[in-house]
Amino acid sequence: MKYVFGPVPSRRLGQSLGIDTIPLKTCNWNCIYCQLGHSRPLVNKRREYVPREDVLTEVKQVLDSHKNGTIDWITFVGSGEPTLHIGIDWLIQEVKALSDLPVAVITNGALLFLPEVRESLLQADAILPSLDAGNSDSFRRINRPYPESTFDRQVEGLGALRQEYQGRLWVEVMLMDQINDSEADIEEISSTLEAVQPDEIHIILPTRPPVETWVRPSGEEGLLRARAILGKIAKVIQPIDESFDLSGYENIVEAIVGIITRHPMSQDELEATLESYFPGETKKALEKLETNGQAQAVERYGNYFWSASKAHYPDEVRSQRSKTRDRRKR
Repeated sequence: MKYVFGPVPSRRLGQSLGIDTIPLKTCNWNCIYCQLGHSRPLVNKRREYVPREDVLTEVKQVLDSHKNGTIDWITFVGSGEPTLHIGIDWLIQEVKALSDLPVAVITNGALLFLPEVRESLLQADAILPSLDAGNSDSFRRINRPYPESTFDRQVEGLGALRQEYQGRLWVEVMLMDQINDSEADIEEISSTLEAVQPDEIHIILPTRPPVETWVRPSGEEGLLRARAILGKIAKVIQPIDESFDLSGYENIVEAIVGIITRHPMSQDELEATLESYFPGETKKALEKLETNGQAQAVERYGNYFWSASKAHYPDEVRSQRSKTRDRRKR
């Protein structure tokens, strides 16, 4: 599978089948917390990045191969900003024609100020845009957007979407220690969202390998402060151990690359997932991937995470064989 992955467990969306219509790190933001590395270069042009018919074919194959009840949501999310794909409205429409499953779109929201982008998402059952800052300076510092993507346009797009969209609007706030979790920071975010009126606010934490080494998840005090200020509609979305459905992959190498391109995984998580599908092959496959330059090990928070070799992390070297081998031996 090139464009469809999972289903994967999600606290918000149950078992979620992912649809990825964007090449790795094709994005108009370069967020300090992104688990997929730097955006090089920033991209803000909408076009058909992958063939929509090929994406739909894979969706059909996966839906046909999974029993009822094994998938809860179909979610447009993955290697970049999904609204950059100009065929996302056609894909949402065709996916909904295939299945009664609800469809979600996880987006940074940078293009929602455009009427055609908002219209392309109206058929989705849930839209999950981002708002990590309450002013222009913080927005530029945290999200490091394409020059045309401004804080004012971000807020404008969210407000316009709320006026036009009848589905579930869940705004994500990535909360980071000493970056946007002070009382003043959260008050500004809250004030902005009061005008938007989302159905829910999801407070999430950068637990996957953030691109910048100095990014840390907010602590318990910051989370309590955020919940108190953001109000009853705010929920802390705690991370969960992930186990991917690999039934659509023919070999272990394809499976590993398919996973870590969208979701970098810790050593333990990846090994546990792979062993259940490819028993006895995991250690050798990981060593081969790194030797061949198809994957890289990224160290964050004292742990190793496996990520796609094409992902750009500022302080990482391409080969970390000795480190990852030592990690596996422990």
